Amino acid sequence: MKADIITIFPDFFRGPLDYGITRRATEMGLVKIEVHDLRQFTHDKHRTVDDRPFGGGEGMVLKPEPIFECLEAFELPAREVRISERAASRAKQSVILLSAQGERFTQKVATELAALNRLVLICGRYEGVDERVADHLADRELSIGDYVLSGGELAAAVVIESVTRLLPGAVGNEASTRQESFTAHAPTREMPGSDGPDSTCGSGGLLDYPHYTRPAEFRGMSVPEVLINGNHQQIRRWRREQALEKTLRNRPDLLDAIELNDEDKKLMSRMRRGSRNPISPMSSGRRPTTDD
Repeated sequence: MKADIITIFPDFFRGPLDYGITRRATEMGLVKIEVHDLRQFTHDKHRTVDDRPFGGGEGMVLKPEPIFECLEAFELPAREVRISERAASRAKQSVILLSAQGERFTQKVATELAALNRLVLICGRYEGVDERVADHLADRELSIGDYVLSGGELAAAVVIESVTRLLPGAVGNEASTRQESFTAHAPTREMPGSDGPDSTCGSGGLLDYPHYTRPAEFRGMSVPEVLINGNHQQIRRWRREQALEKTLRNRPDLLDAIELNDEDKKLMSRMRRGSRNPISPMSSGRRPTTDD
């Protein structure tokens, strides 16, 4: 994949892109990331990239000319072509404007972008970007959340990180990217050399289940017994219950888009009636409280 970032603060990306999976994917040749200084596409001595908004109002707006010239230097297909290709699921390139007015960036969108050959990310600043950029250059506007940042640089780093880790080979165990929060489809697989399926429960669009590691006992806090008894079916069931419980507690809105089976629905009904853990009161591994 090729990723181009257009920004007025190119030095910002020297930190976020130099660590972890993004750095490893770059070194492996899975992704090539280039950061472009928007001021290089200006023609006045002050390298002006912004101006006051027509109609009055506070703040400044990024001008269209340098952004158009920068994109034209990339020789990308026309916006209409990119949109039609995406609608037909043949999209290979996308120009994205990071904007508070954009559609919400989700794991589903990250998966769509990871299938492309090229991403161009335009980082907004100040009060925003001249709307002609959204209308005639970008084929997608994305927002990473319902809040406002001073610019799109942080958002671009988030998108790059989220998309890069989904590229084949970027993560050591690719199954892990199919079994985490928000990932809709993760089919159960038989483990080679085992008598049955592994104990990993795909999220199916839920939040991920709790994770524990050694030591089994730490400062009086124990790992749930079910995780160390070796019964894969019980572990899988416990993990599903915990994922349902955490989603109900932290992100109940996700449940509206998830297809629950009959067992899930029974568990959800019990949770809503106040049963905190259908397996056992202490299987979560937490300390008892006076409310217990």
